Amino acid sequence: MPIRRFGGHRSLVSHSQTPKLSFGFNRMYVSRTGYRVFSANSTTACTELAKKITERLGVELGKSVVYQESNKETRVDVKESVRGQDIFIIQTIPRDVNTAIMELLVMAYALKTSCAKNIIGVIPYFPYSKQCKMRKRGSIVCKLLASMLAKAGLTHIITMDLHQKEIQGFFNFPVDNLRASPFLIQYIQEEIPDYRNAIIVAKSPSAAKRAQSYAERLRLGLAVMHGEANHSESDMADGRQSPPLSRTTTGHTGLELPLMMAKEKPPITVVGDVGGRIAIIIDDIIDDVDDFVAAAEILKERGAYKIYIMATHGLLSADAPRLIEESAIDEVVVTNTVPHEVQKLQCPKIKTVDVSMILAEAIRRIHNGESMAYLFRNIAVDD
Repeated sequence: MPIRRFGGHRSLVSHSQTPKLSFGFNRMYVSRTGYRVFSANSTTACTELAKKITERLGVELGKSVVYQESNKETRVDVKESVRGQDIFIIQTIPRDVNTAIMELLVMAYALKTSCAKNIIGVIPYFPYSKQCKMRKRGSIVCKLLASMLAKAGLTHIITMDLHQKEIQGFFNFPVDNLRASPFLIQYIQEEIPDYRNAIIVAKSPSAAKRAQSYAERLRLGLAVMHGEANHSESDMADGRQSPPLSRTTTGHTGLELPLMMAKEKPPITVVGDVGGRIAIIIDDIIDDVDDFVAAAEILKERGAYKIYIMATHGLLSADAPRLIEESAIDEVVVTNTVPHEVQKLQCPKIKTVDVSMILAEAIRRIHNGESMAYLFRNIAVDD
């Protein structure tokens, strides 16, 4: 029989000319083969970000069905071949966090068993990121979630503004922690009149580094708020301060530790002059807004005539829209890492900044094997 010889393939992706990332582009030039983009949720609100990303990439959203059976089990059906391809799963986290996690895990495992080459999770808001430290008799749930994602088959994660940057150490595969600050800073410069008369405010000392990064790039002053309106949960509740059971002991009575005074935070105070200025509060997550409302009232009392809140992830749980609408806050600006269209209908003060561009560019660069350094230019370590 004649021997059939196969010639070498030429790469379909040209690396000689890489399109620059800019704020005004419409479409990206990427290879249309070798990778697919899927959404891990079939609801309209959650697929909106995925559709914006695929439009920028110039590709179609992968065909799949994600649904809940009558017994609330998650089922995923992938409707096309993914063998040997780079697969990007976009999962935005709605209010039902645990269902979203199961959807991501089941889809990743389905793609793994379908022989996908690489499975990259695009998770703009990483859930359970606040549970990244040991508190009392709890657990580090964020580490558990990282292990589950790896076991399901993910080989890489793209996320945005992790609550703590140390979370990247929980994973045994690469994590690209993108930043939303360029988009929020651009919004301040273009949408806030007289922003030169503004002052950046850190809601707590722990947020001071992030706020300082914004202040330095905008060439503005910095104010820091300290204390709290309502005391946080006390260690008294978990029984640590309860007296030991009285029992008769013989011999050594045990080690007597020195008495420690309980920590107590003072009422809210502001370090810095906000009088006659626009106050811009910077944070990464806005969920329960009670602290933000209390901070806005204090800033108003100190003479700030407008109050803006800038945050990457707008969870806006419970009665957040109503509380914002009734508060002294003039505007809340968040990105579309989390769907919040319902909250925007309830409160016109909530504004959205689109970050699909940087997520699409990250997908393009990872698939083409290009450096991610361009996406982190002029980004401070504390940002």
